[in-house]
Amino acid sequence: MHHDAILIGAGMSGLAAALRLALFGKDVVVLERHNLWGGLNSFYTKDGHAFDVGLHALTNFVPAGTRGAALTKVLRQLRIRHAELKLGQQRHSELRVPGARLRFSNELDLLTSEIEREFPGQVDGFRRLVSLVESTSLDEEPGAETSGRAVLEDCIGDRRLVDALLLPLFYYGSAREDDVDWTQLTVLFRAIFLEGLSRPEGGIRPLINLLVKRCKRAGADLRLSAGVARILTKDGRARGVELESGEVLTADTILSSAGFVETMELCGEEVAAAHTGPADHGRLSFLEVISVLDTPPAELGFGAATCFYSTREPFRYRRPEGTIDPFSGVLSAPTNFEADRPPAEPLLRATVLANPAPWLAFGEDEYRAAKDEACERALAEVDTLLGPWQSHTTYRDSFTPRTVQRFTGHRAGAIYGSPRKRKDGRTPIDALVLMGTDQGYLGVVGAMMSGIAMANRHVIAPAASSPSSTVEVRA
Repeated sequence: MHHDAILIGAGMSGLAAALRLALFGKDVVVLERHNLWGGLNSFYTKDGHAFDVGLHALTNFVPAGTRGAALTKVLRQLRIRHAELKLGQQRHSELRVPGARLRFSNELDLLTSEIEREFPGQVDGFRRLVSLVESTSLDEEPGAETSGRAVLEDCIGDRRLVDALLLPLFYYGSAREDDVDWTQLTVLFRAIFLEGLSRPEGGIRPLINLLVKRCKRAGADLRLSAGVARILTKDGRARGVELESGEVLTADTILSSAGFVETMELCGEEVAAAHTGPADHGRLSFLEVISVLDTPPAELGFGAATCFYSTREPFRYRRPEGTIDPFSGVLSAPTNFEADRPPAEPLLRATVLANPAPWLAFGEDEYRAAKDEACERALAEVDTLLGPWQSHTTYRDSFTPRTVQRFTGHRAGAIYGSPRKRKDGRTPIDALVLMGTDQGYLGVVGAMMSGIAMANRHVIAPAASSPSSTVEVRA
């Protein structure tokens, strides 16, 4: 069967691209290898407990109708009303490094005043950093990478404040060890500090269900348990895919959210060997521990929606030598976001850096023992921040790089993919386009923006410019 476009992966980028294309009347099919939608941002139920995967907070929050904002653009292009997302803003979040604790909210003034209190000599440098971020165009063609850390250090003279500001920028989107490209940094800084954090009521599930429903209504063909075995190429151009079932589908364009390395591997060993190298492979993955509590975290003294922390100096964001690095991470408390209907169960999620190599090599018994030990180490370090709280735990679940690789197909559980982003989406194979993490937009809103942008650029716009076309591209 021939389609206008085949989309590999039903994560946020794939679903957004499918909806955008279907709204333009394109014949589009989405192929998802697993039996759930969402990709890196999904959900599951275990022993009667409902959990989100991936989503700590929705970045890029702005009020309805805010002109020029990423969320506004996404909703307009997908014809979704802001109110349908039922977003609850963070009350506040925290940045914690040894000797300093900074609160921030969806109003930049709070973080500025906190910096003035904790680092009085650095507030002018912080304001200069904000001005640099605001003046950086996100529409420029990709050029040489610039160290984001170096720019921060040029503006701010205190290493602890640099570390504090880098914590969320690294943990919410950097695929580079101990650094982030300046362009990526500006995207993340806008999304977290200049716009803000929120949470859809009910977590990620209602948002995914909304996208799936709209895709089907618009005519997109969505297929679960439809893994792609290989991408079919001829004369340097992608022609279609062969599914694990043996079925063959063809298309004018293929958009893949599988990741650059993984997509090249689907094209065959020769293509992968010719176009990928060690620098294309992501090195960073995570272990997450989800604790169900009998008491909301706020009643235990933890009122932050999200806390980014490093308990040691300097803050290191790199693949650990052992199974995990428990000394920095992210804490997320879904009940600390505003909501008309709070989550049914109080949760505390702790996420730390993990080394994929041992997790992928363990036998089953070793794996279970290592996971228990790593969870205990991660939570013991959380105790140094929160004090005694684990006695309120009624249930616990966790995931490792092994889990991520199994359920997403990302090699080594590299959640943020390749350190090399391809912002125009192009690959060495004609008509084969990247979207999602390895294209370069970040977070849930960023992933949707990626799918929309690549659909517009590589499918809708070329059709609109065709002499025989009557399609008009509109936002």
